[in-house]
Amino acid sequence: MQNQSRIVIENIAPQLNCGAVFIKRVINEIVTVTADVLVDGHDVIQASLLYKHKSEKTWKETRMHPTNNDGYTASFQVTKQGFYEYKLQGWVDYPLNWQHGIGRKIDDYQHVKSELLEGAELLKPIVKKATTEEKKYLNSLIAIFEDETKYAKAIKEAVSNKLKETLIKYPIKQLAQESKSLPVYVDRLKARFSTWYEFFPRSASETEGKHGTFKDCHRLLPRVAKMGFDTLYFPPIHPIGEVNRKGKNNTTVAEKNDVGSTWGIGSKHGGHKDIHPELGSLEDFKELIKDAKKQGIEIAMDYALQAAPDHPWVKDHPDWFKWRPDGTVQYAENPPKKYQDILPIYWETADYKNLWQECLDTLFYWIDCGINVFRVDNPHTKPYYFWGWIITEVKKKHPDVLFLAEAFTRPKIMQQLAKQGYTQSYTYFTWRESKHEIIEYMNELTKTDQKEYMRPNFWPNTPDINPFHLQNAPEAKFLLRYALAATLSSNIGIYGPVFEQMISQPINGKEEYYMSEKFQLCHYDWNKENRLTTIISLINSIRKNNESFQQTNNIQFCETGNDNLIAFYKWNQDKTNETLTVISLDAYHTQSGSVQVPLHQLNIHEGQKIEVQDLITNNSYNWYNEWNYVELNPFIPFHIFKINK
Repeated sequence: MQNQSRIVIENIAPQLNCGAVFIKRVINEIVTVTADVLVDGHDVIQASLLYKHKSEKTWKETRMHPTNNDGYTASFQVTKQGFYEYKLQGWVDYPLNWQHGIGRKIDDYQHVKSELLEGAELLKPIVKKATTEEKKYLNSLIAIFEDETKYAKAIKEAVSNKLKETLIKYPIKQLAQESKSLPVYVDRLKARFSTWYEFFPRSASETEGKHGTFKDCHRLLPRVAKMGFDTLYFPPIHPIGEVNRKGKNNTTVAEKNDVGSTWGIGSKHGGHKDIHPELGSLEDFKELIKDAKKQGIEIAMDYALQAAPDHPWVKDHPDWFKWRPDGTVQYAENPPKKYQDILPIYWETADYKNLWQECLDTLFYWIDCGINVFRVDNPHTKPYYFWGWIITEVKKKHPDVLFLAEAFTRPKIMQQLAKQGYTQSYTYFTWRESKHEIIEYMNELTKTDQKEYMRPNFWPNTPDINPFHLQNAPEAKFLLRYALAATLSSNIGIYGPVFEQMISQPINGKEEYYMSEKFQLCHYDWNKENRLTTIISLINSIRKNNESFQQTNNIQFCETGNDNLIAFYKWNQDKTNETLTVISLDAYHTQSGSVQVPLHQLNIHEGQKIEVQDLITNNSYNWYNEWNYVELNPFIPFHIFKINK
């Protein structure tokens, strides 16, 4: 049987899957909660937002404020990592209801002697909660309300704001109704703001044709740090299989000196807890991790749950793979791609508990070595609930660990991975080119419930993806694609040397790199600098110094009157940092138009001066109007304006 509460609480937001999935925040972010709170009749109701960190025993409370159409809202700030929970509470507030009712009767010149006596009774339990000074005040009211000779003073005090504030401060929650608790997971700031750079350690050697080592990578750390990257991601560093090893350009027959794909993990030299012998030792790797941290860089490892045919798992745990009647295992496929050098894991094995545990132990092994960031290869080809379990288990012991899901697949699959706990997600940005596509996609990420759980990480390119629009493209295309990624999304990354040196020759008709580094050593002039590297460094510095670019969700697109110009306004949490970015999507021609400044959001009026400072050129402009002319050419196809009011 339902209890006697008359309050209905519904349409609570944010919440995901009726509370089965947690929303996400980082330290010091705000959680704003809304709900509909209803009661029968016309009684005055109140609602509170209750919240606490999972480690705390006592709930904190903040009063909700009515909005419209029976809506209520309140906010709280998360200040510690880990899980928080929040719930709503609603009640008929009889003291406030009394004050509202007596006020209407007094306005109607009715005699309210009986109502004053009712008020005195309602105040008596409140006296017990009040401070010493408040007790004196409340007791004086009770005396006045019960004294007929002080009627004039009583009716004045009965409707006073001071009494109303006291009643709000000490509510009598008779027959209160509570919602169920809803979860929030809070990460460190890097979950929301990170700048990734990817290169293959085996291509780090100064000598062409020589296999690079971790010691070679030390030489490159200052360069990565100087360019403003805080995360250095390495493709797999494990031993590479020799059976069915791939040759250059993904050929199925490898030549004697072919190094194979780093994702073909496992050989006689070991598996997922081992290092490719040509890269160096475990101690070499640990020293590199320490050196990187000194320079403000975290090294991210690739976590690829698959095995080469000669991986130790194949011999030691044959039931972790599905064998065909002829004694072979079907190699991995992701049509039209085929991976003859990789055996997929059989996730439905009866020995799944030991398989899962080994996968978890592998993560713990590298975390103990100093790794706190993992880029996970093809997570959509493994069970979703496996990810929910393993990420939860890791976070229990190591809350600083972050996971990036490398899944370019159907939208709901990518969303499900995020719901299972992935910290960040690769996205479709790589293929979003037109103004309409970009705005539509950004609105999907930032204006729907995806903003509560899916943190996008924008990559213009990856070793797997050489998008058609970058193939043999001019410098301006690389400039504008990096500017788009870096200003739209707070998490970004590039497959570094290939992008910055504009190496973009494709395999004809495919979004793949010719002579791909995935299958061979490459040699780069790591001392080379160009306009692209200079501007990338400058943009990264701008991101670091302007909080509006350190989040993704606070964004509003602005009209430009030109489909080749995209403009958007961004702001930080307390609006102390506001920016306006205008980017030309045309890498070949000058484009111009008028940008509509969001006056209402800036809290200014037409004719009021704002100064916009271009953070790339350092030029400043005074704008007085809602519409302002801009012109961009391929040399620097964007403005990144800081707004000074």
